Amino acid sequence: MPAQTLPRPGAGERVPGADESLRPDAPLTVLLVHNFYQKPGGEDRVFEVEGAMLEAHGHRVLRYTLHNDEVEGMGRAALAARTIWSRPAYREVRELVEREGVDVVHVHNTLPLASPAVYYAAKAGGAAVVQTLHNYRLICPGALLLRDGDLCHKCVGRSVALPAVQHACYRDSRPATAAVVASISAHRAAKTYCRAVDRYIALSEFARELFIEGNLPADRIAVKPNALATDPEIGSGGDYALFAGRLSKGKGLSVLLEAWTSDPNLPTLKIAGDGELACLAREAAAQDPRIEWLGWTETDDLLRLMGGAACLVTPSMWYEGWPLVAIEAMGQGTPVVATNHGAFPEMIVDGVSGALVPRGDAVALAEGVRTLLADPGALPDIRRATWELFHARFTREINYRQLRGIYADALATAHA
Repeated sequence: MPAQTLPRPGAGERVPGADESLRPDAPLTVLLVHNFYQKPGGEDRVFEVEGAMLEAHGHRVLRYTLHNDEVEGMGRAALAARTIWSRPAYREVRELVEREGVDVVHVHNTLPLASPAVYYAAKAGGAAVVQTLHNYRLICPGALLLRDGDLCHKCVGRSVALPAVQHACYRDSRPATAAVVASISAHRAAKTYCRAVDRYIALSEFARELFIEGNLPADRIAVKPNALATDPEIGSGGDYALFAGRLSKGKGLSVLLEAWTSDPNLPTLKIAGDGELACLAREAAAQDPRIEWLGWTETDDLLRLMGGAACLVTPSMWYEGWPLVAIEAMGQGTPVVATNHGAFPEMIVDGVSGALVPRGDAVALAEGVRTLLADPGALPDIRRATWELFHARFTREINYRQLRGIYADALATAHA
């Protein structure tokens, strides 16, 4: 990457001064930047939810979006180059920031079409830059810290993530992985991640510590979980367990099904989701009358399922960022049985609002569900405690105040 293609952050014509945007209650003009994936996911939903939340609190919200469908027909070399530095994204974002007087550019995903060029565009236009760390891409090119079903930290802290290329960790492709590694390495060398981003948002304290280990600046990483579209009402509860999510290796579907196979005393299990492991859910439902596979479920129907469940089960094998499905369940008073790693210990109080079990341990998972549901008379108290925990820590108003505080800190850094 030629040095002249990286403008010095803050080198634009508009020089911020002591203005109204520094007041903690001031309405802001915020530009949200997001590169949509080909398969819709949680990041896309958070992009939409947080934009609507900002608008509901009186902020002016603009959106700059790209979609990975656009990569079809692009040559490998052209795509790799754009992953490192997107001239169109730089030009368009800078024009938007300067024309609209944007205070904060909040970036959700840059891979591959936006690229870190959008940080420099925002800085050149005079805006503060915030980046939500939805996954672990900046310290793991595969984004999940998971390889072949096992947790993997081999690339954390490396200036060049060569193990990722060796194992084709991005899209099972060495060339595609090499392009991602080249982009991250080039911007590490250019100090982009230290110079051009005023605040990062990690979704949990666990994630924040990993990013610090991966050499992101500790003083610029704030913690704020993902927001929900609405604050749920407490549900009625029921007599079945629910799994909800994409049926992929990292979600622990095999462990879930093994738990039900190992324990005939577990209740009905409803599986809401689809994906590459759908065949396992289909086969399990055919063999065990307690298991029901519902396939992909629309949001409203899924929320009703959560409110009517005795518990939600999330035996994730990877470090979930901030699984919205668990928070949505807690908002309805439904306790959660989850893997005791990643963000889950920060969400769930073991024995109060759910149970935490060892990773990949089907026997412990079964025991966690069975123990939680052992006393039907205690379930109303568990549901109330879960709902109260949600309202004490995870409501939309709490989330908005956290986000507005992060924007204020980013503006103060940028203005300094």
